[in-house]
Parts: sequence; C-alpha cells; structure tokens
Amino acid sequence: MNETILPTQKPEMILFDYGQTLIAEARFDGLKGTAAVMAHAVENKYHLTPEQVQREADAIKRELQRTNPATRAQRTIEVPNYMFTAYLYESLGIKTSLSPEEMDRVFWDAASPGNPTEGIQNFLEFLWKAGIRTAVISNISYAGSVVAERIHRLLPDNHFEFILATSEYLFRKPHPRIFRLALEKAGVKAENAWYIGDDYACDLAGARNAGLLPIWYQAAIDFEQADHEDVLRVQAWPELEGILRNCSEHLE
Repeated sequence: MNETILPTQKPEMILFDYGQTLIAEARFDGLKGTAAVMAHAVENKYHLTPEQVQREADAIKRELQRTNPATRAQRTIEVPNYMFTAYLYESLGIKTSLSPEEMDRVFWDAASPGNPTEGIQNFLEFLWKAGIRTAVISNISYAGSVVAERIHRLLPDNHFEFILATSEYLFRKPHPRIFRLALEKAGVKAENAWYIGDDYACDLAGARNAGLLPIWYQAAIDFEQADHEDVLRVQAWPELEGILRNCSEHLE
C-alpha cells in the first residue's frame, strides 16, 4: 500500500464497480450461455448447434474488438446486448421464446454466475451505519434491470441509491461522462466521492480523470494488469474499513 495517498476525509458517497468488485464472477463461458438460450428456441431454420451459434457470436465480438481485456478501456461506447443478440439470432434464422431481458438473464446466469466478494456485505453495512451513501456504475452490456436484479439477489441488504449500467446510458468507463452522470444523479461533487473497482484503466484512471478518488480492489482480479503505485490499493474490505475509520472525521 502506498501510505502517501491515504485519504484524510471520509467521502459523502462511494461508488462501486460491479464485476470482481461487488460480485466475483466465474470465468466467462459463452458456449454455456448460448446453449441455455438455445434451449428456448422455437425456430431454428438451419438446425444450428450452440457451438455453431457461439462461433458466430465470437466472430462478431472480434469484429467489434470486444475480446481483448487489455484493450477494453479503448471502447468507450456501449453496445447493449439486446442489439447484439437480436442481430446474432435473427441473422442465423433462430427465434426464441425469450424477451430481450429474459435472454440476457438466461445467458448471463449460465455463462458467468457470481457470488459476493468476501466481506462485501459487512462492508456495505458499515458504510450504511457510517452515513456514507453508495451506488454502482458498471460497464456491462446486459439490461440494467437484469443487472439490478442480480445485485439485489446476491446482496439483498444493500442500500445502493442506484445501479447504473452502461447498457442504458451509451458511454462506458473510462469515459468521464458516465462518472459525471452518476454524480449528477447523486447530487454529489466529484471531490466528495470515491470510486472502487478492479480494472485500473477503466475504473481507476477513469474515476480519477473525472475528479473522484480511485481505490483499487485487487482481491478478485481475473485478468493480468500492470502494477501501478499511483492509487490506493486494498486486498480486502476490512482493510478499507480500517482506512475509513482512521479518516479525520471519526466514524462510530
């Protein structure tokens, strides 16, 4: 930990990333998701298998440059999943009984189930009792209602004021507009807000450029990143709770 950047004032609000920060997701398996969706097919004109559909999905993602985690920060415009799947399935002559939101839910639950990161519920309860407001900004293509449903199911006692999914708002982190939108929704100034995430380029550099204090939660990182000494890094939620308790404004 870089002791020179420890904050001295508690924030008015802490904004959280979703994946690998609030929720640790299993390694993504697109084929499992596609197979789950295909189980709801009511028409399959060319008798395609889930493997064939997934190969086409992967080809489209490569065209959209969505396959390399190292370059995700270069993609600052979100493509909602309902647009992706509408093209994918209709272009292959496949119809399902699922609505776009149901398709998101069925695919995601099969492709990448998740569980709360260790200690997050206790940390959120600590923030609530300390009077620190909370919300979520997630780079995610699934429908906002589906994202909110998963978070509320896995973290049922949260007090998030809003869950902002980029699928609903055009811009992706690290674009400063998505952070500014969250601050506007919250009625909070950037200097009074912290942002916690696992992705340095998207979460931390993006938050800092928008004027928020970035904090790097590293316990559940699922892809290789370069090390950086210019942000506060924590490995566990009790560690950050301790930092907050040591801020100049005493927390009971």
